[in-house]
Amino acid sequence: MTVSFPEPSPAEGAAPAPRTGGAVHDWSVDPLPALEFDPLLHRLLREEPIARVRMRFGEGDAWLVTRYEDVKTVASDPTLSRALTVDRPVTSMTPHVVAPAGGIGRTDAPDHTRLRRLVAQTFGRKRVAALRPRAQELADRMTERMARLGPPADLTECLTGPLPAQLIGDLLGVPTRDIDLLQTWRAVILSSDHTQAESEAVKREIAGYFRALADRRLTDPGDDLFSALVAAHAQEELSRAELVSLAVMLVLNGMDAVRNQVSNMVYALLTHPEQLERLRAEPELLPGAVEELLRYIPHRNGVGLPRIATADLTVSDTTIRDGDVVYVSYLAANRDSSVFTEPDRLDLGRDEAPNLSFGHGAHYCVGALLTRMEAEVMLSTLLDRFPRLRLAVEPKDMRWRRGSINRGPETLPVAW
Repeated sequence: MTVSFPEPSPAEGAAPAPRTGGAVHDWSVDPLPALEFDPLLHRLLREEPIARVRMRFGEGDAWLVTRYEDVKTVASDPTLSRALTVDRPVTSMTPHVVAPAGGIGRTDAPDHTRLRRLVAQTFGRKRVAALRPRAQELADRMTERMARLGPPADLTECLTGPLPAQLIGDLLGVPTRDIDLLQTWRAVILSSDHTQAESEAVKREIAGYFRALADRRLTDPGDDLFSALVAAHAQEELSRAELVSLAVMLVLNGMDAVRNQVSNMVYALLTHPEQLERLRAEPELLPGAVEELLRYIPHRNGVGLPRIATADLTVSDTTIRDGDVVYVSYLAANRDSSVFTEPDRLDLGRDEAPNLSFGHGAHYCVGALLTRMEAEVMLSTLLDRFPRLRLAVEPKDMRWRRGSINRGPETLPVAW
């Protein structure tokens, strides 16, 4: 239901007053089929690029910013706080907040700067380049097994799920035998269908796991990121709670987001045969193709983490007041027609503005380079090994995840 409140016209000859909001849009964030774009985001981007929304959980309403330049402005404004969202029941699409309080996603400078510095080097260009041979080794082994067993195969089970899970496990020094356990916890934490009590119980379990692993790494360190974070904790560079929250968020993003992003990329290519053939004919397009797929694919449901305004600010013609809750939609920004030509069309040769799929500003995703590398490795390996790769079912018969923050297929049946 949408309730509209008409605004009075400004006095003749006077400058228009900044708009402070009219309609409040109830946004249920319903599951969408395949890669269909959220119709509310689509409409607001074009008709009301700074709007007020109310979601299923929490209290009150929030600003939703959808236009590319406005999203960049909000995401980089230091007067908008992530830390102030802790213990504030803001309107949300999930009954619980996925990112832990005090973690890197819900802190502001200087704490955020300190935490980001501790992990940034691991995900920098040199380290990601050094990880590429390991990713390629995994991709070769997994696709070789696919070829040996023969079609059809579920790509989420054979490649797009296990490869990023193993790679993030390697990075964090998680024993291979524990990967499935982390996958089970991941599925609950990133769900919007489980109750808050169920989600909080699983959060306690995964936090307990990493506390125990930290105790072991303190006396028996390895050559991995988690051991380095444990050493930093021993030097009092970060708290134990921060140590655990960093590990949890790295696992959730490394396992779930990459799985779904690459699965969606493969599906998009297999359902856009002209773009797939272009990529086969021009393999040098791959890095740019990954960027276009990141832009085009709506990889999540709803929105991410909110911010709280700590001062009045004006974005375009809208005044956001001190204390207001603000969300940005990177998905909508990636479809802004003032920035991208025919934004609802997949075009692997596109060379326009950078996509905002990994965010913008201080909270830009620290794992962006790693995700891009994994996508390039998996896509290039699939195209090389299986020149006749195709869906093993009709698109209408695909099953897509429901009740989850990240969008993607439950299974991705392919043949060749």
